[in-house]
Amino acid sequence: MKLMRPVLGIRGKLFVWFCFFIAIFYGTILVLFLNIKQIVNISENLVSKNYEIADISDNMIKNLLSMEEFGKKYALLKKNDYIVLLEKATTQFETNLEDILKMESKRGIAISDEWKRLSESYNNVVESFSAYPSNRYPSTLFSEDQINEWIGLLSKIRHENEENMGASTRKLNSLGQISARNSLIGLGISTAIGIIGIFFLSYSMIRPLRELIKGIRSVSRSQRSAPIKIRSSDEFGELAHAFNEMSEQLREEERMRSDFISMLSHEIRTPLTSTRESVNMIAEEVMGSINERQRKFLEIASMEIGRICDLMNHLMNVSRMETSVLKLYKRPFNALELAESSMRHLEPIAEKSNIRFEVVEHKNIPETMGDPDHLQRVFHNLLDNAIKFSGRGSVIKIEIKPDKTDKNVIVAVSDNGPGIPEEERLLIFNKYYQTKESREHMDGVGLGLNISKSIIKAHNGDIWVESKIDEGSTFYFTIPVEKKG
Repeated sequence: MKLMRPVLGIRGKLFVWFCFFIAIFYGTILVLFLNIKQIVNISENLVSKNYEIADISDNMIKNLLSMEEFGKKYALLKKNDYIVLLEKATTQFETNLEDILKMESKRGIAISDEWKRLSESYNNVVESFSAYPSNRYPSTLFSEDQINEWIGLLSKIRHENEENMGASTRKLNSLGQISARNSLIGLGISTAIGIIGIFFLSYSMIRPLRELIKGIRSVSRSQRSAPIKIRSSDEFGELAHAFNEMSEQLREEERMRSDFISMLSHEIRTPLTSTRESVNMIAEEVMGSINERQRKFLEIASMEIGRICDLMNHLMNVSRMETSVLKLYKRPFNALELAESSMRHLEPIAEKSNIRFEVVEHKNIPETMGDPDHLQRVFHNLLDNAIKFSGRGSVIKIEIKPDKTDKNVIVAVSDNGPGIPEEERLLIFNKYYQTKESREHMDGVGLGLNISKSIIKAHNGDIWVESKIDEGSTFYFTIPVEKKG
């Protein structure tokens, strides 16, 4: 099956999110820059025009008052010193008025029309004095009414300028508040976009990864898992698609292997049974007398054939469980009695290694509901493994007790063996898996625990192991309690 081509991969999603975030961020910066530019322009206008006009208008009013004062003193006392002071004040006034007019003509700063009126009025008065004789100094004398008119114009100009300064100051304050608000909004939006983007991207990555991890664990535990749902067309979608293909191929190979083992077990078991019966008949001297040496080898052959038959039965049981042929005939039974039956059956094997069983008794153990024949096999497998891995003279403990919910009975089988490494504790329930210790020293093909797990799962129970290296292992499994009524 051909893999999908990602429409928008992880790199594309990161790039789109980054561009969106950058657009919001720089959009905020641009708006802030424009507001700051307006603030700078207004501040520059205040400094270069309004404050300058305020200073010049104040000086001009002072000059007019000085002109009026020195003019009156000269008219009264006729001292030339007052003429000098009067001309100095007049020169400063004319210089200030010229500076104001240059603001518009040379610097391009708009000024009030009142300045032009003031300039025209002053020039007209000055020109009207040019016809008088110079020894009377008429050009330095201005009437009180004329001075008051000019002071009134300057006061009006100052008032307009102060209003403009107040309006500019209010606009500056408003622009500052707008800039601060826009900055906060932009920062909030950028932060929200960042958090949403991070959450979305992490969720879009973590969700398929979790499903993939779940699928991998189900494969590692030899469970039948549903295919991973493909929710995206990015690299994770490709990965999920490839995993589904791998899982389907593994399931198909597992099915073919199980079918082959089932067929092989079925075909081999029949001739093995015939061979075993023939060997037993010869050993029983049905076909004639035999000597002791012949009898010994026949017994060995019968025992080995029996082992092969048991192995074939195990393989057949696994095949039936995989094809859902395992049928349970549930009925109430006593778990302790079932455990004791298995102990009696295995007691001769345990006595060879001087191993004894010890039952940890609990009062009021409820009856359980299940198939005793299949659960007997679970007890047998766990106790047989405990005997194999326990040292000579050790004790195997069996404990049966109700759980905290009183809905299940917990069975625990503890040995004093070498323990199971942590990395192998989940693998030991897989088919054909054997620990390093058992591969080197024990017989078997690694089916006992897998069969036990299948039986317990069929009873809606659970099975697990707790182990410490060089201290032993304890296998637990649960069986549902019989429901009263």
